[in-house]
Amino acid sequence: MKTALNTLIIFLMLFSNFTLLAQKDSIALQRNARKMVREGNALYEKEQFTDASVAYKKALNSSSYYDKASYNLGNALYQNKNFQEAIPQFELTAKTAKDTFTKAEAFHNIGNAMMETKNYQGAVDAFKNSLRNNPKDDETRYNLAVAQKMLDKENKDNKDNKDNKDNKDKKDKKDQNQDKKEGDNKEKKDDKNKDGEGDKNKKENQDPKKDDDKNEKEKPKPQQGKMSPQQINQLLESLNNEEKKTQKKMNAQKSKGEKIKQEKDW
Repeated sequence: MKTALNTLIIFLMLFSNFTLLAQKDSIALQRNARKMVREGNALYEKEQFTDASVAYKKALNSSSYYDKASYNLGNALYQNKNFQEAIPQFELTAKTAKDTFTKAEAFHNIGNAMMETKNYQGAVDAFKNSLRNNPKDDETRYNLAVAQKMLDKENKDNKDNKDNKDNKDKKDKKDQNQDKKEGDNKEKKDDKNKDGEGDKNKKENQDPKKDDDKNEKEKPKPQQGKMSPQQINQLLESLNNEEKKTQKKMNAQKSKGEKIKQEKDW
């Protein structure tokens, strides 16, 4: 029992020593963080924003939830036009800050950084949050009006672009349908022309023999029994010659007399 009690006492003593050492380390870290913030502020005043950023980051390494270090780091990054990197630092300040005034300033700077990155919707939301924490800030109210105007213009431009795109798509589709229709009509016309040429070629490529038979049928034939003028002349001439021969023979018989039959003398 006594041994257990002694062990407990020793444990409590060691725990107390660790607690004291942790407190001392925490105090030392906080002092170092404040020191680095002061160095960063001096560099910021000289507009040495890159060196100031390094000092503020060292301060945050010593105390990660040090509001002044994160807020000032955001400002230094903003001055170096590193707007995207500055926003998370302001957001950290807005989340951890205990007084509403510091929160309002953090949201105000978030809005400014988002305006620089053309995130107008984000800027509008940030300025509204700033005014919730400090409703009397006229500068924030003015910035909110500018951001809202830019957001409205962006939405209008997007709508116009969408309408123009839709109209262009409709026109393109209409043109495609028209082209398709014209193509179909041309194809039908070409097919018709091909059919006509096919019939023509078919007619031209018919069997020549059939064409000759057809021409022979169409050629006028002489009528049977009807003699040509040349044949008539030849026939008349032939008859005339025969008649002359006959007349000559008859005249010769008249001059000889009749033939007498001779009787035999026995």
